[in-house]
Formats: sequence, structure tokens, C-alpha cells
Amino acid sequence: MEHLAIDLGGRESQICVRSSDGQIVEERRCRTAALSAYLAIRPQSRVVVETCSEAFGIADAALMAGHEVRVVPSTLARSLGVGARRLKTDRRDARALSEVSCRIDLPSVHVPSRQARQRKTMCGMREALVGARTKLVNTVRGWLRAEGRRPRGGDVNTFAVRVRALYTDTTLPTYVERQLRMSESLNQEITNADREMAAIAKADPIARRLMTAPGVGPSTSVRFVAALDEISRFRGAHAVESYLGLVPGENSSSERQRRTSITKAGPTALRWCLVQAAWAARRTRRKGPLQRWADGVEKRRGTRVAVLALARKLTGILYAIWRTGGVYEPRRFSAF
Repeated sequence: MEHLAIDLGGRESQICVRSSDGQIVEERRCRTAALSAYLAIRPQSRVVVETCSEAFGIADAALMAGHEVRVVPSTLARSLGVGARRLKTDRRDARALSEVSCRIDLPSVHVPSRQARQRKTMCGMREALVGARTKLVNTVRGWLRAEGRRPRGGDVNTFAVRVRALYTDTTLPTYVERQLRMSESLNQEITNADREMAAIAKADPIARRLMTAPGVGPSTSVRFVAALDEISRFRGAHAVESYLGLVPGENSSSERQRRTSITKAGPTALRWCLVQAAWAARRTRRKGPLQRWADGVEKRRGTRVAVLALARKLTGILYAIWRTGGVYEPRRFSAF
């Protein structure tokens, strides 16, 4: 089998092909957009790429053409010889990856499905809308503080109305009114994005079952399904909790042993959603078994630790719901 390494670039990529005995049989530059066509006519090979924006699209094309695929974590690339001796070019990088592939079976990250990538992108773009609205609202809040005025409390969707109510006797400056109009426009777009996500969650049988757990809504369920993608690649609930960064870290050496706060590895947005789901579960179902369990943790360790523990427990429950094909059953929560 040949080993085909590609150093991917936005416009052009470098290709290095080696035979099974390590001899270079082809080196060439290729437009990144033409790589799919190039891979389609190549004999079956092991295709090696580093993780980057283009990696998973090329991985899909290689898999469709019948190749083996290894998407190497970029954090591992330097230890494989990429950029060694402070000499880094596309040609040297492709050569290094293909040479190592001839010697060992390189580790590969999980190649998410196209649907999972699309849902991650959809969630990320919604986050961008929310972030833009937050910046607009905060600039107006800063201006109001300088003016010595404070709008009455309310939802972010009514912020523009509440600000205008403070200035019924005068005209708002154009630069402030512009910010308010933009925030109102973003309110509508965020509402549309939420409706789209709710529709996707309702149509997905796995997401529907996940939403039977307390505190879990469309955003959390869609993100959870997109992040895990294939439940079979996790050996248990603890593996999922570790993957999402909800387990304690450790900083030990010699005779010193020290546990730290959670590792915060994995997708940040999903971890944030799970923590918010834990807060929501505590507020809405005070008499449920999960909440009673969290209350016991709170008495011993405090509120913040209890909420993180509940988020970790919810993660295990969501994994069990997905794995077993069932729904949330309060009397069985301790088994998860």
C-alpha cells in the first residue's frame, strides 16, 4: 500500500507519495480544491493529513475514494518531525508525514460525519450572533452609565425598548440608536436560529430522548449528539465525562498528590450548556432525585462544586439514554 501525505493549505497543498518500502514515488503541488479529483484516480493508499479547517472535507473525499485515512492531531505533528531543526516548508512537512506513516500506524482523531460538522457549524454561528448582540448591548450600557441613567430590568430582547423609554423627552444620539436597531435585528435572527435548532432536535430521535432529562433543551441535545457523533467510540459514561472536560485534573509528582479543578478539555460550548442545564434542573425540579443528590453534594462542598457534579451526572445520564435507546427515568438515575 502506498502512503500519501498531504500538507494542506488554503489554496495549494503539497503531496508526497511513498511506496510501502519508504521510497518517494511522487511529489507535487496541487490546488486544494482539486484534491478530491486527484484522490479519486489514485490507487488505494493510506492518506495522511494534519488537523486543520480543510482536513475533514479531504478525509471525506479520501474515504469515498476507498482510501484509508489518518487525520493526525496537530499537537502530535512536531514529535513526528514536522518543523524539525527549525526548518519548515510544505515539502518537508509532507515528506515527514509520509515517512512516519511507512514505519508506524499513525493515530487518528475521529472523523466526524458531515451531519455532525454541519450541526457544530450551525451552533457556532448562533453563538456568533449572540456574541455580536452582547457587544452591542454592552456598548449601550456603558454609554448609559456615563450618562447616569439605568434602564429598568428585563429581558435582552426588550433592551432597546427599555432604553428608548428613558429618552421619551429627547432624541437619542444617532450612534446609540444605530446600536439599538442592530441589536433588534439580531434578536430576530437569534430567534430564527433557535427555532431552527428546536426543529432539528424535534426531528432527531436521539435528541428527543435526551431532552427527557431534566434541564436539557434543544441546544444541549443537538450539541451533545454532534460532539459525540458515534456513541460506540466511548467505552462508558466516564469516558464521555473525561472527553467533555468534566472530570477533575491532577498535578502530582513523586510523593506529592494534588487534584485540581475540572480539566475543561473538549468542546467548551457543550460543557457550558451542560452546566447551564444543571442550573436549570436545580431550579425547575427541586424535589427530583437528581436535585436531592446535588443538594447533598452542596452541603459538603458548596454550590459551584454541586452544579459541576450535577453537570457530570447529567452527562452520564445522557450517555446512558443514547446507548440504551430509552428515556430518562428518575428512579434509575443513580445507576448512571
